[in-house]
Amino acid sequence: MSEAFQRRLSLGATYDPTGTTFRFWAPAHPEVRLEIEGRDPKLMKPAADGWFELTLDAPAGARYRYHLPNGLTVPDPASRFQDGDVHGWSVLVDPRAYVWRTPEWPGRPWREAVIYELHVGCFGGFAGVKRALPLLAKLGVTAIQLMPIADFPGERNWGYDGVLPYALDAAYGTPEELKDLVDSAHELNLMIMLDVVYNHFGPDGNYIGAYAPPVFRDDVETPWGGAIDFRLPEVRAYFTENVLYWLVEYRFDGLRFDAVHAISESDWIDEMAAAVRAVEASEGRQIHLVLENERNEESHLAGDVDAQWNDDFHHVIHVLLTGEREGYYADYAEDTAGKLARAFADGFVYQGEMSPNLGEPRGTNSGHLPPYAFVSFLQNHDQIGNRAFGDRLTSLAPPAGVEAATAALLLSPQIPMIFMGEEVASETPFLFFTDHEEPLAQAVRDGRRKEFAKFAAFAGAEIPDPNAISTFEASIPEPHPTRAEARTALFQKLLAVRAAEISSRTALPDVAAEAIGPKAAKATWRFEDGARLTLATNLADQTIDVAPVEGPVLFESPTGAADRLRAGALPGFSTVAILEPAA
Repeated sequence: MSEAFQRRLSLGATYDPTGTTFRFWAPAHPEVRLEIEGRDPKLMKPAADGWFELTLDAPAGARYRYHLPNGLTVPDPASRFQDGDVHGWSVLVDPRAYVWRTPEWPGRPWREAVIYELHVGCFGGFAGVKRALPLLAKLGVTAIQLMPIADFPGERNWGYDGVLPYALDAAYGTPEELKDLVDSAHELNLMIMLDVVYNHFGPDGNYIGAYAPPVFRDDVETPWGGAIDFRLPEVRAYFTENVLYWLVEYRFDGLRFDAVHAISESDWIDEMAAAVRAVEASEGRQIHLVLENERNEESHLAGDVDAQWNDDFHHVIHVLLTGEREGYYADYAEDTAGKLARAFADGFVYQGEMSPNLGEPRGTNSGHLPPYAFVSFLQNHDQIGNRAFGDRLTSLAPPAGVEAATAALLLSPQIPMIFMGEEVASETPFLFFTDHEEPLAQAVRDGRRKEFAKFAAFAGAEIPDPNAISTFEASIPEPHPTRAEARTALFQKLLAVRAAEISSRTALPDVAAEAIGPKAAKATWRFEDGARLTLATNLADQTIDVAPVEGPVLFESPTGAADRLRAGALPGFSTVAILEPAA
């Protein structure tokens, strides 16, 4: 197998030492010039349907941009790297300059995934993430998921304000450093995934409307601005190519797709996924696709998409441990233990029922899907960072309750996800942060404060300034001063049990689950080899009476909980796992 990889794109700059081809779609203009730094602009040749192209000698590392007839110069929308941030020059990258150390990496089965979501900036860039890999592997993590890295304005951002989907942000490092990070993960038998955003562009540095206005719809809005028009073949190709670019050129093991419910032409998801499966077959390695989709639609999961983030699981656990009932938590305020049982059994809690928060039905049937179709979590960047003060569950709920919920999360056959810092019981917030220039910085500041003014709990409170560097610095996770060591040991123990006894087997969709107390549920999964896993979880602080459960104990917390379960009682803040081998 080749030790260098390049995705030859149908757009942008395709580097070749014998002549680099530049292709640019600008249907709003009769002509376009290519400008390479230090050279006079050259008129590009018009092609069909608004395309312009030009082939010429240009060295790797050359700075270039496109010059429009109105005098505006714009970066390449398929730029692989930028010099001077989102408003600067695009950099010509030779994708084959990096020689891979793990060219034959085959990937890992999805059922083995234990995802660790992290923000690259909080780790000090790609090099900082690389330094953390050995400890994460030792913890039992099997998949690193990077929050979005596409070029955004400024030095710090969550990543969802990206405007150049092909260009990694220079604040995190170079293309070679990112490839070295992926290579290093594979050397440790770790998968590495990337969060990508195709539902909108950020508010600063998005020049596409200046030369290709049809990209944006004027009849559909998203919470972040005009919707991208996925009815256009050029738009569909632009994003499908981006998917394949990250998977082929950077060797990512999978992608997480942000808020696909904001993509009106959802058939593109299936079209794109089919293209990925063709690449997977041709390369002989395992690739995984994960959606964020508020609609709880099973159709994509029944096709070529592996899984979906399951907010329902998070919301149920959050309500049980904190008692919060505002906003979308209102949907989980009644029969919460029954909803926990349904999350264990079927993944989605809402499968077409009326959502009190939305005032309309939500979701589709999901009980026929395998447990691996659902990525479950106690925390993630959204559920922490979209709170006014970025409160972690660790600071909102009793430690024993968090530990019992952690055991239920990590021992369920569903795919678990950990948010950076959970493994050290971090209580540092994860706040919303940006690095915009004025007046956009003030608009974001005002918008954030207006967003929370309607909540009684935050009335009159000083919401942290997203643009202040102190807001970013406060979001870097720190170990809890007294609980970090014990929490890390708990994660290691649970993930060792998971690897040895749970993810080593294939779980079936056939799950029996029921509420067994006001804040307690029991679920039993069957595996292909005939083994049966039972989890009993009580997230109340008091012991409850239950039907006795017998069988070989896989895990218990606290100590003695299994004996009490055999006697018909389940202690407060406890989880017991029982694994019955095949008959």
